[in-house]
Amino acid sequence: MPETEPWEYSLYIPNDPRAVPICRRTLRLILTMHGLIRLADVAELLVAELVGNAVRHTKGPAALRLRCAGGVLRLGAWDTDPEPPEPPGANASGAEAEEGRGLVLVRACADGWGWHPLGHGANRGKYVWCELAAA
Repeated sequence: MPETEPWEYSLYIPNDPRAVPICRRTLRLILTMHGLIRLADVAELLVAELVGNAVRHTKGPAALRLRCAGGVLRLGAWDTDPEPPEPPGANASGAEAEEGRGLVLVRACADGWGWHPLGHGANRGKYVWCELAAA
């Protein structure tokens, strides 16, 4: 049974494509331990897109942040680039395109998504997030 108390985890990762499956597996373990395994498949897809974009399109470290409160699971990725993410579908030039569909998937699978810049100290960059109903 899912817990009602809020919880939060952060996982800081290097700029390395191998960090994406590490984040996915960590996410699945956390959701299992908190009784939210039913969200794991969709949440893994969303985290792979968010963290994959952070690793692929920036040069610095990144972080995965998970937070569950008020019946909402928020998944987010921080990276060092303060530029906004491309709008969903901006780079997708057709069904055969290999890039540009990530945020389209996020928008389609999540209950909400967004981003905001971070402009001070060690956390300079941006935070891209999405939410799933956990209740």
